[in-house]
Amino acid sequence: MPDDSMLDELLSDAKERMAKAVEQTSGEFATVRTGRASPNLLDRVVVDYHGVPTALRQLSTISAPEARLLTVQPYDPSSIKQIEKAISDSDLGVTPSNDGKTIRLGIPEMTEERRREMVKVARQIAEEGRIRVRNVRRDVQHDLRTLKTDGDVGEDEERRAEGDLQKLTDAAIAELDAALKAKEADVLEV
Repeated sequence: MPDDSMLDELLSDAKERMAKAVEQTSGEFATVRTGRASPNLLDRVVVDYHGVPTALRQLSTISAPEARLLTVQPYDPSSIKQIEKAISDSDLGVTPSNDGKTIRLGIPEMTEERRREMVKVARQIAEEGRIRVRNVRRDVQHDLRTLKTDGDVGEDEERRAEGDLQKLTDAAIAELDAALKAKEADVLEV
């Protein structure tokens, strides 16, 4: 009698890993600029801090006191120039200004062209998420084939498990597509 618990365990693991891929991608969507200021916009900014690439969040407090303004307050005031340079070099399209203690980022209205660029960035993030989900599927399919080859499960069980795996994959990709659609609507909203 084949061991169904191994198959269930593989599918459960796949579901969990796919959920993490969707969650990670949704988090990355938050870094794509919309018309409003959000501290998450700076999540992808990496600062060269004493020769070490460091996430901006680890070096400062980021807040959005107004709808079109972000403030960045470095923990180490000597790092303000490096932080300013990292923000300028990023793909955000904002110009930082500082008073020696705080960096202010005015979030301008986005042009139609800039909105389209941000939609492209969101689509790229979604595609990377789909690839992560498909990689999970590929890994689990390999494990299923190994179980069948080793004689631990029969061909029917393997086929059923692959069908269930495909349903999990389709559900995760549908979730990513829905998140992408929502982000595109948010970015294109004037």
